[in-house]
Amino acid sequence: QVQLVESGGESVQAGGSRRLSCAVSGKTGGTYVMGWFRQAPGKEREGVAAIYLDNGGTYYTESVRGRFTISRDSAKNTLFLQMSRLKPEDTAMYSCAAATERTAYALRSNSYTYWGQGTQVTVSS
Repeated sequence: QVQLVESGGESVQAGGSRRLSCAVSGKTGGTYVMGWFRQAPGKEREGVAAIYLDNGGTYYTESVRGRFTISRDSAKNTLFLQMSRLKPEDTAMYSCAAATERTAYALRSNSYTYWGQGTQVTVSS
């Protein structure tokens, strides 16, 4: 089992920045990919960013590329999502997830086994 706990969500003004954290614990040895997803009210969950733990390769959905950065601190077992130049359309519940297989579909939610509860980010104009 892997436990994931997100933090850092808050209300921010458009154009601002925010860093989300995801604390990872449990049996993490079988984790290959970690990702950030978001879901806005009335919308489907969307893959935002993912990182492969073996080679550090990262992937982003088009709408956040150049504004968001996914990273990890392996010593602290923490995943981060640095968000900048935030827009109202970034408003959503953000969740981190862990995949137990080295999937080629890192931004698809069905690639992931473990999920956190989420942290809310609200961007006002």
